[in-house]
Amino acid sequence: MKTYTIQNEKDTRSGFGAGLDELGRSNPDVVALCADLTGSLKMDAFAKTHPERFYQAGISEANMIGMAAGLAIGGKIPFTGTFANFSTGRVYDQIRQAVAYSGKNVKICASHAGLTLGEDGATHQILEDIGLMKMLPGMVVINPCDFNQTKAATIAIADHNGPVYLRFGRPKVPNFTDPDAKFEIGKALMLSEGTDVSIFATGHLVWKAIEAGHALAEKGISAEVINIHTIKPLDETAILESVSKTRCAVTAEEHQMHGGLGDSVCQLLARKMPTPVEMVAVNDSFGESGKPAELMTKYGIDTSNIIEAAERVMKRK
Repeated sequence: MKTYTIQNEKDTRSGFGAGLDELGRSNPDVVALCADLTGSLKMDAFAKTHPERFYQAGISEANMIGMAAGLAIGGKIPFTGTFANFSTGRVYDQIRQAVAYSGKNVKICASHAGLTLGEDGATHQILEDIGLMKMLPGMVVINPCDFNQTKAATIAIADHNGPVYLRFGRPKVPNFTDPDAKFEIGKALMLSEGTDVSIFATGHLVWKAIEAGHALAEKGISAEVINIHTIKPLDETAILESVSKTRCAVTAEEHQMHGGLGDSVCQLLARKMPTPVEMVAVNDSFGESGKPAELMTKYGIDTSNIIEAAERVMKRK
């Protein structure tokens, strides 16, 4: 099992802010819009350096999406920023009709996703956003795992022509990926090769999957851990090649069990390589107010849950 070193702990939203700031300096077509959460989305640096390309939409998320669509028509590359709940659920109609339907080049960037939003509670802890966005035709859905990968993803999506949903979070998490690695949309990353069970993880659950892989290795179980940072388009080749070796899989995500990464992996395997799968995700439930780590444990999306799922699925081969 490959060992990764934690460089530091940083919030992934800061990775977005750093990437956006770099884009502002290198790409004059990039513009940014925010719905009254500039500090929370770490868009301050871009707003300060490029005030002529920063638009404060206020608490008017639907209008912000409409503004972004118009800017895209004018040849700009708009990045919208607000909390994930407001980036998707509140403005789904505007995204569907004004952005996705016509394939506009809008980047919908969403912070504070999942249970790890913590004390803000269930009304803000959206766990359905990946499902909402991946069902829109032509929408790319990206969920990076740490600061470095979020920064790289932010920079990479500016070169993609079409709508993108980029999801990240508030809490500080282990920052372990290569800061110089190029982000490739739709290309899964092999973190550790194995032969007994495949673990496909996304977002904050990637580090938990690495921890689970080490714990399983101590039990004599060889886990293959793969970072599925792009949920759509899904890297079908990487998934099928892994499962062809291990013949069973675990998916791990900070999202509802319905509509997320697990659903996508299961659909693929059902069509092309029927395989036992266990899904580590929130099981048809809203969240609640609490500390992020405690919520992950209570709702069954922690390291121990991945270990248990791996042991269960291996018995189903």
